[in-house]
Amino acid sequence: MTNKPNDNIPAFEVPAEVREIAERSVDQARKAMDGFVAAAGKAFDTLDGSASTAGASMKDMRAKSFSYAEKNLQAAFDHAQKLVRAKDPTEAMRLQSEFMQSQFEEMRKQMSEFGAAAQAGVTEAAKEATKAATPKK
Repeated sequence: MTNKPNDNIPAFEVPAEVREIAERSVDQARKAMDGFVAAAGKAFDTLDGSASTAGASMKDMRAKSFSYAEKNLQAAFDHAQKLVRAKDPTEAMRLQSEFMQSQFEEMRKQMSEFGAAAQAGVTEAAKEATKAATPKK
């Protein structure tokens, strides 16, 4: 008989009271973060009131950054909620592994999108600079 990697992990049960406290804590933290994200979004909107072409590229990159941060925070809270509900260490390790894999893929996708937006901004800024430097006839 061969041992599986998780055979040596002792089984345990998290008391319902502890689980409820942890769930309430995650919910409270999520609500606090939602309030912070809403306030930060309003601040970004105020800053982005008017923008030139180059400023529009920066506005787009700021919006993407904010969106990515919000999405990643939401994923972290969702993960925390799942971990709180894990029935045993094996399930917690499986959830952690799945979360890490999904976050790695999400970060790869976000960096690719962000890189494309940055490249578009640089290209647009170069066009604007060339246009401004070209003598008018």
